[in-house]
Amino acid sequence: MTKDILLAAVIGAQGLKGAVKVKTFTADPDALGAYGVLHDASGKTYEITAFRTAKPGEAVIAFKGIADRDAAEALKGTELFVRRAALPETGEDEFYHADLIGLEAFDAHGRLVGRIAAIHNFGAGDVIAIHRADGDEVLLAFSRETVPEIDIKGGRVRIAVPEEDEADGPHPNVA
Repeated sequence: MTKDILLAAVIGAQGLKGAVKVKTFTADPDALGAYGVLHDASGKTYEITAFRTAKPGEAVIAFKGIADRDAAEALKGTELFVRRAALPETGEDEFYHADLIGLEAFDAHGRLVGRIAAIHNFGAGDVIAIHRADGDEVLLAFSRETVPEIDIKGGRVRIAVPEEDEADGPHPNVA
């Protein structure tokens, strides 16, 4: 399965010559230009012709074929992706958030809690979203305390369920 990794999102036009301002999701915003051609969710490609960092977490980019402010404004909201294979390999205890999506989440007793649906960051740190079989969603701070074990190759993580949830006993949809 080929995964696309979200690297940036266009937040608006910059100037009159077609440049766009983007919010970057890379550890180093300067690295955005190093991944080559980007694409949107529909598969349309965007070749970077000029790049400069702006304020922290943002960059100004010019794309081939986007030559005026109107064309740049039309890109507002566009998410920019790269294939997972284009990213550098991770170290032993490293991973990309996208590698976690879809992994099964088990509690300390080996009971299936659900599947990881997303990793969010609302400003106070990463939050892991786990969809349960009953359609409910569990949100936990994404830390070593709440997710002490990650086994990407095995397709699973172990989570520490908060005590008040564990006191209710096993989830009714868990065998």
